[in-house]
Amino acid sequence: MIPTPVAIIGAGPAGLMVAEVLAAAGAAVTVFDRMPSPGRKLLIAGRGGLNLTHSEPLEAFLDRYGPARVRLEPAIRAFPPAALMEWAEALGQPVFTGSSGRVFPRALKASPLLRAWLARLAGQGVTLRTRHRWLGWDAAGALRFAAPEGEVTFCPAATLLALGGASWPRLGSDGAWVGLLPGVAPLRPANCGFLLPWSDHFRRRFEGQPLKRIALEFGGQRVRGEAVVTASGLEGGAVYALSAPLREAIAAEGTATLRLDLRPDEAAAALAARLDGPRGGQSLANHLRRAGLAPVAIGLVQEALHAGATDPLSRLVKALPLRLTAPAGIERAISSAGGVRWEEVDGRFMLRARPGVFLAGEMLDWEAPTGGYLLQACFSTGAAAARGLLDWLAE
Repeated sequence: MIPTPVAIIGAGPAGLMVAEVLAAAGAAVTVFDRMPSPGRKLLIAGRGGLNLTHSEPLEAFLDRYGPARVRLEPAIRAFPPAALMEWAEALGQPVFTGSSGRVFPRALKASPLLRAWLARLAGQGVTLRTRHRWLGWDAAGALRFAAPEGEVTFCPAATLLALGGASWPRLGSDGAWVGLLPGVAPLRPANCGFLLPWSDHFRRRFEGQPLKRIALEFGGQRVRGEAVVTASGLEGGAVYALSAPLREAIAAEGTATLRLDLRPDEAAAALAARLDGPRGGQSLANHLRRAGLAPVAIGLVQEALHAGATDPLSRLVKALPLRLTAPAGIERAISSAGGVRWEEVDGRFMLRARPGVFLAGEMLDWEAPTGGYLLQACFSTGAAAARGLLDWLAE
């Protein structure tokens, strides 16, 4: 039997997972990517340890996908975190679970895993064509690519698109595909920082300073973690965890007020006893320093007072208001929200408007927090779309 030719466009985690499943089933797989080498965003993610997935119970895990849970759940149940961990181990990359429940390769980077994966795909007969930028379809339905030798076409029996979102475009996912597909919800930054109107003095002194052991609160959600002051605002893990509701609030109302607890481990009453009485001739900075605040935290309290805050000092330390004016640019976001709307694809991840064209990964309309949920959904939708494509070919 002659292997069926299949094209995969996008050599990130979702696309490569599709390639593996299809090649194992006997398809002749060609993967196209516009970058000079595959998996570039995966490699950048690996610089922070490569958080593959999370070990929390599956029901809680699935809730992390919010409204998209109903569409992602079958794919994740079919290829759950346990399966992803076994897959990594089979590539010679043992994993471990950190104290936070996050799962990492013991190597704490992506390059060994990616090298082993690409070697296995090559052994399965998968062809990789880099520097091929997808341009859409020609009048006969063939795929068009801008390649080093000029425009080329490819006519497969089926196509899988795994082009990613629009975050970190220099790594390959620039969202240029949006105009080529129907029913795309606008791509927006997710797991992103936010803009704040810092004073010039605060910006010059504290840009790049970390805020450690803090808590952030918005819309009834409270998150412990860390953040970093940027020249234009605030970013970091605790901010990313609240980025979706903050982004939507800003879109609806123009701004959003985030509350920052600079001393989450100290009771409000105890802090009031230390801060709200007479200062005894001390400067404000020294008074706050004696209460255990770092210089950047003192600067934040002073920013609020200069902006007209009248709350007692203890209240500012426990619930400092930060007026966010906009999300930071999508080019700096960890991931993106939006993408091809779910009603445009069927249960096999096939485009209803283009039979034989399947989608996987971040270009679908879903988002999730950091913590392993992003990569898990990319791997799981890749495996599910590959199975859907095989079913369609069998028909």
